[in-house]
Amino acid sequence: MPDKSAKPAAIVVGGGPAGLAAAIMLAQGGISTVLAGKRPARSDNRTTALLAGSVTALETLGVWPICTPKAAPLKIMRIVDDTGRLWRAPEVKFDCAEIDLEAFGYNIENRDLVDALEQHARTLPNLRLIEDDVTNVVSDDDAVTVTLKGGESLRAPLVIGADGRRSLCREAAGIAVDSRDYKQVALTVCLKHSRPHRDSSTEFHTPSGPFTLVPLPGNRSSLVWVLDSARADEFAELDDVALSAEIERAAHSILGKVEVEPGRGLFPLGVVTARKFGANRIALVGEAAHVIPPIGAQGLNLGLRDAATIGELAAEAQRDGADIGGADVLAAYDRKRRVDVGSRTFAIDILNRTLLTDFLPVQGMRGIGLYMLDRIAPLRRAAMREGVAPASSQPRLMRGEAI
Repeated sequence: MPDKSAKPAAIVVGGGPAGLAAAIMLAQGGISTVLAGKRPARSDNRTTALLAGSVTALETLGVWPICTPKAAPLKIMRIVDDTGRLWRAPEVKFDCAEIDLEAFGYNIENRDLVDALEQHARTLPNLRLIEDDVTNVVSDDDAVTVTLKGGESLRAPLVIGADGRRSLCREAAGIAVDSRDYKQVALTVCLKHSRPHRDSSTEFHTPSGPFTLVPLPGNRSSLVWVLDSARADEFAELDDVALSAEIERAAHSILGKVEVEPGRGLFPLGVVTARKFGANRIALVGEAAHVIPPIGAQGLNLGLRDAATIGELAAEAQRDGADIGGADVLAAYDRKRRVDVGSRTFAIDILNRTLLTDFLPVQGMRGIGLYMLDRIAPLRRAAMREGVAPASSQPRLMRGEAI
């Protein structure tokens, strides 16, 4: 059995789902790995809609059986124009059966996903977990040094920065970002309801942004409600009864009587994209590399594709006797992830802007686009396939192949 106390070949900084996934992928690719970072707070009530490729990756890693009891399938996705404007788009329904899938993906609470990833991670002999804050990251020609709050210092030829939008790793790599803030805030909450969701997700497009209900096991759903800042602050002050009533009204009672569960979150929205996804022996994954609004279930799915890609490249380099943190590996990583991240960020940005604009021609173009998706079956099927499994950026894990 490998010695977990031995010098690692890779260090992952960040204890969230993207970091845990990256550490598992590296370790199962045969790379001695340390994961350092605090786990997310248990009070985080957000969920993730894991699309089909991400589920396949977790199945291949052996994590998905732990997740299954806590996840709800997404079989139908509906988009409903609730803007009340002159140019209104038709309702569009996407059915997974139309592209021969059992489900587009599964929705799971982030804390349950983290628990499943951590449970599996603890079974891997060449993966060491350290729950401690990282206070400093320094890169030099040969390796990266990671210092922990408790005083321990780690050193490895490759570091994976999965430490969020205020990434120490990104700063240590000398990577700048392009960013843009939206005047929007996402209100997140989980809720119970009296009518079954029938494995359907419904996204109401409103003048302030999407209002998206995604199923959870039982008569429960998660909600991401994108609001302008003032209205978000107003709703945050409401008690549970009043907020439940507002949600039921906004949902047009499609799920019957609504009761919010304890815990709610407010998250200012914006777009942040690193100008490089890897440099100076540091590869960025998840929100350290890119932050996008919670629209279209893309955020963590992008992060998992990041993790799978760098895991694949590092494992290949190690098998070839090459430097797993070398400039050629990081350049290949940046190249492989750039199109996927850029295209998803662009599409979500355009969709969000068309919801917010009062310019009639733009509203009309959005309506025409959704009308075409509704009416032209080959176009709709192509959009569904690209949404759940992008053709140009599928790492081997997302195809069910080991690293």
